[in-house]
Amino acid sequence: MSANLKYLSLGILVFQTTSLVLTMRYSRTLKEEGPRYLSSTAVVVAELLKIMACILLVYKDSSSVRALNRILHDEILNKPMETLKLAIPSGIYTLQNNLLYVALSNLDAATYQVTYQLKILTTALFSVSMLSKKLGVYQWLSLVILMTGVAFVQWPSDSQELNSKELSAGSQFVGLMAVLTACFSSGFAGVYFEKILKETKQSVWIRNIQLGFFGSIFGLMGVYVYDGELVSKNGFFQGYNWLTWIVVVLQALGGLVIAAVIKYADNILKGFATSLSIILSTLISYFWLQDFVPTSVFFLGAILVITATFLYGYDPKPAGNPTKA
Repeated sequence: MSANLKYLSLGILVFQTTSLVLTMRYSRTLKEEGPRYLSSTAVVVAELLKIMACILLVYKDSSSVRALNRILHDEILNKPMETLKLAIPSGIYTLQNNLLYVALSNLDAATYQVTYQLKILTTALFSVSMLSKKLGVYQWLSLVILMTGVAFVQWPSDSQELNSKELSAGSQFVGLMAVLTACFSSGFAGVYFEKILKETKQSVWIRNIQLGFFGSIFGLMGVYVYDGELVSKNGFFQGYNWLTWIVVVLQALGGLVIAAVIKYADNILKGFATSLSIILSTLISYFWLQDFVPTSVFFLGAILVITATFLYGYDPKPAGNPTKA
């Protein structure tokens, strides 16, 4: 049963990541009349939606409003030190979410997706150093193969190179620094959160309420510092449309899906699911958006990524000593 939940959560993560990247990129490049929506406010709204979703999930388990109030009071208000532990990863996640908007506003999709896959490597390194996780030879090899495969899959075509030349050197540098910082923040925050989940018995949904609470505070601080003048002029929800709300909901859903993935799998396996979503998003770009033409290099990269995925899960054991879940 746990194995089925693990692969189900990974499958949902592939869908969520693919949809989020495509819609976020499109929403940041879509030319419309009036002001564009503020990414800082979108991050805050996503955190608030995540809190509401988690409260509903806790209510579902508790079956009554009184029980829900007791759980929230006992697990959050009566355990301030446990709650404060989530301030660190929450602040980093908030920074990461804002950086992704910056990256997708300044980099073409190929450069963004390839570079962002460095989070798989940073997650592996933080898992080894913070969780004392032991990676076998096959797992280290799979990481190398995965990075090579993703690079091949997202190898820029001539049209992408022409598009990238249209961007200024300054915006390219800003986007690159944003995605590199997001890679390290993603790796550290993900492993830190995994460590907290495995050291305590609190519900993963309670933990996400705590994350969302601090994330909303940090996010509102960012809105005030960076976009306070624009908000006072045009309002908090300036530029919002149906596409913006899809992006916000997908980002809120992403936090819950990642929490489920961490519960049933681990951060490195989560990274492989994200890599598979890159292949899917590339296929969608070809068949639906029709802005990408696959090459032999793409197919080679796809084979390498799929091979790496299976290699990471390979556990060489004697044939006569099977293990049961």
